[in-house]
Amino acid sequence: MIDPLFYKSQLESAIHDLRKDLLFDGGPRISTMRNYGFAILPYDPEKEFELRRHIRRLMDELCGMGWNLLFLSLHRLFMDMLTAEPAGVIDSFIGRERRLHGKDPQRGLQYLKERMVSYIEEPHGIASLVVQRIDAFVREHPDGMDNALIFMGRAGALYPYFRYSALLRFLDGKTGNIPVVLLYPGERQGDTGLTFMGELPADRDYRPRIYS
Repeated sequence: MIDPLFYKSQLESAIHDLRKDLLFDGGPRISTMRNYGFAILPYDPEKEFELRRHIRRLMDELCGMGWNLLFLSLHRLFMDMLTAEPAGVIDSFIGRERRLHGKDPQRGLQYLKERMVSYIEEPHGIASLVVQRIDAFVREHPDGMDNALIFMGRAGALYPYFRYSALLRFLDGKTGNIPVVLLYPGERQGDTGLTFMGELPADRDYRPRIYS
């Protein structure tokens, strides 16, 4: 990891603070509340690849220390849901969006937003796949949950349909008490506000600790 004396960016500083809290002598202390093991690491969406490099290094370090880690790509889970649909469903979405876009691009976008709600903001959507992956992770490491950690990323690929706050509502109490770090492409506003991709209106009801 980077020596704290030679920090070059706010992102590196935030990751250093996250690492310090993960390796706290009494166990990870990334959460602001008891029995709510979530934390958020915001980053400039333009630094997506830099963020991935830093997280990869941190994961390699933790693995070398005996941690059990799970990285969940929300983009991959979303694509898994779409490809599992019956033949013709996605083609119908695409066809409808193209026809509406030809009349008014905003109508096409609004149509897709409405169609994606069930995949992204409903309990049987992407949240259910996240819970399934976490349950499988716990089963694979029945004796190794004391030093376990989950990273959740690639949310930017779901812009403009996605909000982490909607996902968190369905994950609360379903993560096996494993700390979860949400990699958030966007900006912090105030103490608890976050604006997804720096574009959507700020969502100010986040409870997890925010590292920035």
